[in-house]
Amino acid sequence: MAALLALLSSCLWGLSDFLGGTASRRLPVASVLGLSQLTALVLLVPLAVATGALDAPRDYAVPAAIAGAVGICALGMFFRALSIGTMGVVAPVAALGVAVPVVVGLARGESPSAWQLAGIVVAVVGVVLASGPELSGRGAGGATALLLAGGAAVGFGVVLLLVAQASAGDSGAVVMTLLTMRLTAVALLCVLLLAVARRRGWGLQVGRADWRIIASIGVFDVAANGTYAVASRSSLVSVASVLASLYPVVTALLAYRIHGERLRRIQVAGVASALVGVALLAAG
Repeated sequence: MAALLALLSSCLWGLSDFLGGTASRRLPVASVLGLSQLTALVLLVPLAVATGALDAPRDYAVPAAIAGAVGICALGMFFRALSIGTMGVVAPVAALGVAVPVVVGLARGESPSAWQLAGIVVAVVGVVLASGPELSGRGAGGATALLLAGGAAVGFGVVLLLVAQASAGDSGAVVMTLLTMRLTAVALLCVLLLAVARRRGWGLQVGRADWRIIASIGVFDVAANGTYAVASRSSLVSVASVLASLYPVVTALLAYRIHGERLRRIQVAGVASALVGVALLAAG
């Protein structure tokens, strides 16, 4: 069941990321992030009240708040990278943030299996192959998109660790972790939007037709975080985090089907290699 929940997280994150990257191509990233996170917050408040999660021990507070701050910064970089780069390349690069839990595990004395070591090598090779045309300036977004995706990867990896830590308490900790993350994210985004508004004038530049898409981003994102949090409670964090990081498959397929994205052969091989590396990490 834990593995299925982690895989469901991948599907939800993949769909959320595709919608977020698509929306960010015509709307300000801050507006997409702010409104989607606000939607998630509005949904979580009554859920926390109804389930009695507000009375959960406060052990979740610090790691959840940090996860919210790091997560919104990483998501901002990721959405920007998706909006200027090739989704089929950017998503696998960002997914390599799963290596962060592996590195932390090593620092804590864990011994990776042969599968995990092989997965790290294969994934790194895949990123190099997939990124080649981008770094040379011949791909959409160039090096900027890859640097943003790399920064997002580190942030996502840190968030995976923090969410697992914050959700380790009773069942109420899961809901409160998600709620605290959104409270932190919305607070930071409000400050950002106020700063931008003072410089460029007021207005979110969002039309009515965009609201449904942005609301969907928030719903899918919080649902993905929730299913991952539950999965991490009943499975090894390293395994759950890797399975939850298969979302590039969904994002790349949607980009291919809807946006008609095409990748060079070497990039296809690189993306496949990166995903195989993630799968090997999960097998370990």
